[in-house]
Amino acid sequence: MTPDVLGRPFEEAAKLLADAGVKYTTELTRPTKNFFPVDDAKLYVVRAVICPDASCRLTLAAKQKKQ
Repeated sequence: MTPDVLGRPFEEAAKLLADAGVKYTTELTRPTKNFFPVDDAKLYVVRAVICPDASCRLTLAAKQKKQ
């Protein structure tokens, strides 16, 4: 069974998936405008899709920086 990783930091999500033996791929989403700066070092899972082959496709987004 695939663990629920939605909303978790990527490092934590990757560990949970590895512990469960689930293979995954990642893609990065970015804001269309630079109005709010983001911290590319802090990635979070904003979408998780379970594929037919039981792997998982994660969409990651960077955390917004404090101003």
